[in-house]
Amino acid sequence: MRNHTLIDRLFTHADDALRVVFGPPPEAETPSPAGNEPDVAMDETSRRHAAGLMRINHTGEVCAQALYAGQAATAKSARVRTEMEQAAREEEDHLAWCAGRLEELDSNPSLLNPVWYASSFALGALAGIAGDDWSLGFVEATERQVEAHLDSHLDSLPAEDQRSRKIVAQMKIDEARHADMAEASGARKLPAPVQGLMGMTANVMKVIAYRI
Repeated sequence: MRNHTLIDRLFTHADDALRVVFGPPPEAETPSPAGNEPDVAMDETSRRHAAGLMRINHTGEVCAQALYAGQAATAKSARVRTEMEQAAREEEDHLAWCAGRLEELDSNPSLLNPVWYASSFALGALAGIAGDDWSLGFVEATERQVEAHLDSHLDSLPAEDQRSRKIVAQMKIDEARHADMAEASGARKLPAPVQGLMGMTANVMKVIAYRI
């Protein structure tokens, strides 16, 4: 079996990037948690707010695909590379659920997803270059922050929008599991200033993606 070089992996991830950013929504392996929950009519303000939050979540999943791809491309060990690739595959379900819900809400993904993907891939690649323990630490810190922001969305989504709520609640469970996986695999705790910078960057992305 051929040993894939870094260049080979980068070409593969470039193909994945085009698929994630410009291709049709992926097919979810796991059915949407919204299931048979009936959709309800919302007033225009509530619908636009729910769409804005789900657009943030969709963009977050685009970023997750890019982060894991960047980390997998530069991982030092085959074990960590495999874990990153597996996590990315699991996150594809989230991407599909969010894309489907945006369509139901008569809205669209962020127009800046190519920018979010490119910057997230670069961050993931840098984390992988720093070393597997730092890369895993980056995963853990990111997923803990995502878990907290999904909590805030559960507080903010319109009460009647049970379809979005069920999707977000399941995503929160999955993100916590990914954080636990990274911690169990030897994640190194990121310094507080780095985590603070990550949080500030994520907040900027959320403000923009909510609208564009």
